Amino acid sequence: MINYGKHFIDKNDINAVVSVLKNKALTQGQELNLFEKKLGQYFGSKYVIAVSNGTSALNLIAKYLKWKKNDIVFCSPITFSAGSNCIINQGATPFFIDIDLQTFNIDFKLIEKLLKNKNIRKKAKAIIATDFAGNPCDWDFAKRIAKKYNLKLINDNCHALGSSYKMKKNYAIKFADFVVHSYHAVKNFTTGEGGAIFVNSKEDYKQIKLMRSHGIIKDINKKKPWDSEMELLGFNYRMTDIQAALGTSQLKKLNLFVNKRQKIAEYYDRHFKGIIEIRRQTVDKDNKSSYHLYPVLIDFKKINQTKEKLFSFFKKKKINLQVHYKPTYKFNYYRKVKFLKCKSMKNSEIFYKQEVSLPIYVGLPKQTQKRIINFIKSFVLK
Repeated sequence: MINYGKHFIDKNDINAVVSVLKNKALTQGQELNLFEKKLGQYFGSKYVIAVSNGTSALNLIAKYLKWKKNDIVFCSPITFSAGSNCIINQGATPFFIDIDLQTFNIDFKLIEKLLKNKNIRKKAKAIIATDFAGNPCDWDFAKRIAKKYNLKLINDNCHALGSSYKMKKNYAIKFADFVVHSYHAVKNFTTGEGGAIFVNSKEDYKQIKLMRSHGIIKDINKKKPWDSEMELLGFNYRMTDIQAALGTSQLKKLNLFVNKRQKIAEYYDRHFKGIIEIRRQTVDKDNKSSYHLYPVLIDFKKINQTKEKLFSFFKKKKINLQVHYKPTYKFNYYRKVKFLKCKSMKNSEIFYKQEVSLPIYVGLPKQTQKRIINFIKSFVLK
């Protein structure tokens, strides 16, 4: 069965993991330090904190920024729910912003309009923006808003590992106060589960790193080597050295991985160009997507078809499609909690009705790519 995403592991990755298993330290060792150093070098950040997953990264940032009741944090509903769950976990209120139906990213212009309202402006604390599917947001615009209204800017960069904004791969930390990564198995490179936080400030780094491991400092007294001190309430959000070793090995291949994803996307683009029934994501000419996903919009009503029929059709061909994402505010849980959203969420609603994610990953055979294209065309154009 062909799925929408899949990891790629080679002998070097396996050897890196086996090497750690033969070492004395499986966690809190030198492999973690090395991985953080390599991440910083690749993504242009002096301060990196590797963590257990992307969700824990968001939770740490939310906790560190001390969001509380009545605080507002702007976010997109078209992303994984962790992006708003971290706000609710702190007792604050997510304010869902509609997306742009060309880029599929959060619409910063709507945030700017909302901030003209004094009551909203007074409560607003931050923006969490996702580079959806790997397509960078307009970070220049976002930074101007954040600076003008004294908001913290958080880049949920989990989809965009290896993407370029204005031709620079190390763009994220140059615009955002905090950058979040996920290294889940289907991301552009993987540690199995895992993630990281990138920050600009040494103080942010010290405090969040402390929170990552229970808020406990060890080795505080040379005369009492057993002694430790708990400085704040933290968590166990650590990454193991096993994961870190895999990450270091995978990171060496990220450019290659992204290049292969881009070639698959270009192949899809070429064959879908001119078919008005299949709408593709718009990527600015100065940017490059790393194509964690390949999302398309299909107006099922217009072609007198349904999404259910498309999924069933592909499943019979041994291919699993996916949808990214159901708007977060539509989940049952969100009926029980306080949230805000734009008066019109028209684009998010259209997106959910029409979006389909096609398979894209390193190692996807060319013949399978051709089959996917032909199946989509035959379904849409018949």
